[in-house]
Amino acid sequence: ALCMLDIRGYDMLEKIKKNIKENKGKKLKIKINNIRNKSEYTEGIISEIYERVFIIDCFDGIKRSFNYSDILTGNIEIK
Repeated sequence: ALCMLDIRGYDMLEKIKKNIKENKGKKLKIKINNIRNKSEYTEGIISEIYERVFIIDCFDGIKRSFNYSDILTGNIEIK
């Protein structure tokens, strides 16, 4: 049986996935929160969307993949 926390987490992941799909192809600012309180900032476009991950083509020429849970846990912030 699922506990309420699992259900709320699932609902949030579905909202995050929907938001990512709505912003596909748009220019976004991304903050990546790394270990030891260091953050990295970049800009890019969401280019590919899959069931468990999405791909951002960064303007610095690097493709980066993220899990939807990275947003939920605060590992990345997208604006």
